[in-house]
Amino acid sequence: MKNLTYLLLVSILYSCQPQEKQAAKLNYPETQKTDTTDVYFGNEVPDPYRWLEDDNSTETASWVSSQNSVTNSYLSNIDFRDEVKSRLTELQNYERISSPFKRGDYYYFYKNDGLQNQSVIYRLKNFGDEPEVFLDPNKFSEDGTTALGGISFSSDYKYTAYNISEGGSDWRTAYVMNTETKEILNDEIKWIKFSGMSWYEGGFFYQGFDEPKDGDKLSAANQYGKVYYHKVGANQSDDKLIYSNPENPENRFGASVSEDERFLFIYSSTGTSGNELYVKDLSDASSSFNPIVTGFDNDHYIVDNDGDELIIHTNLNAPNNRIVRVNCKNPTPENWVDMIPESENVMSASIAGGNIFTSYLIDAKTSIKQYDYKGEMIREVELPGIGTAGGFGAAASDDELFYSFTSFTTPSSVYRYNIASGESELHRRPEIDFNPDEYETKQIFYSSKDGTQVPMFIVYKKGIELNGKNPTLLYSYGGFNISLRPSFSTSRLVWLENGGVFAMPNIRGGGEYGEKWHKAGTKLQKINVFEDFIAAGEYLINEGYTSSDYLALQGGSNGGLLVGATINMRPDLAKVAFPMVGVMDMLRYQNFTIGRAWSADYGTSEDSEEMFNYLYSYSPVHNIDPEATYPAVMVTTADHDDRVVPAHSFKYAATLQEKNKDNPNPLLIRIETKAGHGAGMSTEKRIELSADMFSFAWYSMGVIPDVAKKKM
Repeated sequence: MKNLTYLLLVSILYSCQPQEKQAAKLNYPETQKTDTTDVYFGNEVPDPYRWLEDDNSTETASWVSSQNSVTNSYLSNIDFRDEVKSRLTELQNYERISSPFKRGDYYYFYKNDGLQNQSVIYRLKNFGDEPEVFLDPNKFSEDGTTALGGISFSSDYKYTAYNISEGGSDWRTAYVMNTETKEILNDEIKWIKFSGMSWYEGGFFYQGFDEPKDGDKLSAANQYGKVYYHKVGANQSDDKLIYSNPENPENRFGASVSEDERFLFIYSSTGTSGNELYVKDLSDASSSFNPIVTGFDNDHYIVDNDGDELIIHTNLNAPNNRIVRVNCKNPTPENWVDMIPESENVMSASIAGGNIFTSYLIDAKTSIKQYDYKGEMIREVELPGIGTAGGFGAAASDDELFYSFTSFTTPSSVYRYNIASGESELHRRPEIDFNPDEYETKQIFYSSKDGTQVPMFIVYKKGIELNGKNPTLLYSYGGFNISLRPSFSTSRLVWLENGGVFAMPNIRGGGEYGEKWHKAGTKLQKINVFEDFIAAGEYLINEGYTSSDYLALQGGSNGGLLVGATINMRPDLAKVAFPMVGVMDMLRYQNFTIGRAWSADYGTSEDSEEMFNYLYSYSPVHNIDPEATYPAVMVTTADHDDRVVPAHSFKYAATLQEKNKDNPNPLLIRIETKAGHGAGMSTEKRIELSADMFSFAWYSMGVIPDVAKKKM
């Protein structure tokens, strides 16, 4: 009996082990090749999978179906996949409530009961009252794939404008609601993109585009944006054109009205950083748009106005940002006066109750200071701990605000802040089946290839052994001046509670240390971003957190480019790679939707021979090494991604499967339907994606997660 028990146990354990030969038997769909070739500065560059750029063709649809079939078949062989999904579902199933915001007589907030696909907007007049449903996005579609994109209230609080996104697309359609009766009016405004809705006298300003041609909705370049004014009750065809620049079709615009409705500000940009700023005095019918600052080398936004004085946040001559004051009649930079000067830490600003709140990034952690409109500091706001705080905004007449605080192991809690006294009190803390005391977060600094010191957060369960065998998820972004900060993720908890390590380096290209840090990872310095990421992986390996056999790389969008370039440069670094919705063809990205806006960070293959050669040297789809053994790769994308079109991932996956066809590790692509770049994705789809990724990672590493062992 003892031997029989032993043999039975061995049999069970063996059946749960990842079947290493499974990947070698994968039969990838044969992807047709064409002889398409482009010539850049005399250099011929083949593009044999160009036909996959046509997202409307039956051939592309057939290819997508075949690839998903292979991927789904492979994932279905992972015995513990259902257990992982089940645990993700359990952890996600807790009540999540946003910070309230006051509009008129009501407090509004977002609430998700746990597993609702979209969060619902509720309202109440007094805390303690029973809240009523104000707007339920779950009713927009039966499958939960239509999401709320944004919402804006008129200054008299009589109307609400909201826009929706279908299937994850960046395109928005706006509607108007009577806030008192909750009646949806007949207004319908289509083809809005990358735009808010700023109210003025019974209507609102927005950026719209011409209706795209049939078949071009999700891929054609977005050009000739225009600012319109829509009056409630009018047809969209009657909307008034307010601002455009037909001589420069790549220009995009934002329109914002000051809280007192005196000024209209126009933001004009051609890329993801740098903008021009114009002002129109709405109290003067004869006024025109006057330039505050022209050129696209710096970033500026209006914080508020104080009568005739404009308060501006800018990084002009201040890489870490400063706040200046200037009279609206002579608003150009030579007249600016420092109000809150630049400091050694990156600063952003918001207003509430007649005060300015500045948020500083200190090694990617939040610090908040409160100033009056003379630029004198009132106090440093005492936060609940070290982490990420946000939401320090409210109307000028408000005497309180609500802010959120979170960290890697602390769910987002809401605090009520008295603007006059500076006192905070806990307003709401979610209840979740998770003990943060069991986990540890540390921040370290490591040396990149050129000696630059780069910060990295490392999160893990207390008591782990530094034996090189801990499954480790290395995630980063590194672009567009975006700062990665500590935040809570229920899906990440599943990774951590099963013995995993999560690491997040704040690599160059981001905004953690201001514009200098950002610029150090752009254009002809983009290689710094990849070197920083590689050095992060090497640090984790050298310090014993993990080894190449237990390391997974993850990044989305620009982070997908990061992962794709990294495994081309160092295919031996990791066991698993997740390039998600990535920019993988660096020679043609500018030809699709909003792609040309990224040229401020990347440069384009058309700029110069030097720029072409640089992009060509790291473009993921063009640098796959047929002689190298790549890690297990699961590319992820979605059919409605009209920001980074799925053709990037399609061409990359086809090339990877072709050139690495003898690789014993799986090279898969997971293509989601009725989803886009990520925003608004339903809860159900998010859980499924995380379950597939974590299961794929553990399976590829030969690890049986604890959640599966419990079943055994």
